[in-house]
Amino acid sequence: MPDDKTIGPFEGRRRFPGISSRAYEHPSDRAALVAMRRLSGFDLVLKQMSGLVSERAIRLAFLAGSVRAGEQQFHRLHEMARESAYILDLPTVPELFVTQDPQPNAMAIGMDKPFIVVTSGLVELLDDDEMRTVIGHEVGHILSGHAVYRTMLLILTRFAAALSGIPLGTIGVHAIITALQEWFRKSELSCDRAGLLVGQDPEVSMRALMKVAGGSQLHEMSTDAFLEQAAEYEGAGDLRDSVLKLMNLLGRSHPFPVVRVAELRKWADGDDYRRILAGEYPRREYDPNASVREEVKASANAYRESVRTTTDPLFGLLRDLADGAVDAGGKLRDRFTGRRDEPGATPDGGTPPDDHTPPSSGGKKAE
Repeated sequence: MPDDKTIGPFEGRRRFPGISSRAYEHPSDRAALVAMRRLSGFDLVLKQMSGLVSERAIRLAFLAGSVRAGEQQFHRLHEMARESAYILDLPTVPELFVTQDPQPNAMAIGMDKPFIVVTSGLVELLDDDEMRTVIGHEVGHILSGHAVYRTMLLILTRFAAALSGIPLGTIGVHAIITALQEWFRKSELSCDRAGLLVGQDPEVSMRALMKVAGGSQLHEMSTDAFLEQAAEYEGAGDLRDSVLKLMNLLGRSHPFPVVRVAELRKWADGDDYRRILAGEYPRREYDPNASVREEVKASANAYRESVRTTTDPLFGLLRDLADGAVDAGGKLRDRFTGRRDEPGATPDGGTPPDDHTPPSSGGKKAE
């Protein structure tokens, strides 16, 4: 664990000893991870699948071509990594590299010893508070074990590119990549929450995402207006727009910024975030006992609530079709069981007795 004497406390921000990543993981992300973690040797199989592209080779590439943060290089970023590890109680402080790339981006990669990479474009774009939430986000990926799967996604993407000249050679690989990208988009929503737990200021976290979307001219942007934009994206248009939104996601490893801001705002306003700040959260010592069934149930409930409340035309149509199917099923059941939708019909399909007719075993009027 990072040295408490050299790292904390941080401006009154809370620390979360022993926190489990289940505390902040998106339900669908969490259910998948719990199931995978319960499979004996799953991570080992993934590591063996990496073949010739080893973690050591990836790290050496960044060691040779990037700048490693430390006491003498990018010191403030190094301190942010230390304090993020302290707040989320990560056992070791991950290495952090800055690589020359004008595109704002950050990632946590590696298997045995995951490390963080941030681009020069991101460093130049964000202020210290915003950068802290991003590094906290990446530490969240490491705590959740996402770095293993992120590394596999990178390796498989390179593998697919190498096979691109072989007819039908990448069909199976692309199927795996697509599935990993869908999971990874949910993991990004999880780690936006981890970044918020490190920064502990929702406005700063949302501001960082807005800058990634629109650049450094923050004075030209508004959080409220950006959230309105998110609401419009969620519900505007017709079925064609819904299909186009799904198509636009293909090949993306991250959700769109408006979606991330809206999801983060919703979580920051909810009870889960407040409970964590109050010290009420699952501990990682109990992770081995986590129930796959309960996590899958929580995921299903989250999706059900999302579909129930969505204003997206496509999902609204699917919801209505589902409701219609239930209604049609009820009518078929009534037809085959003798029930009728007549006024005053009783639950068993009959009609209620006349008010002046006392009930009797034979169903006749009393003499």
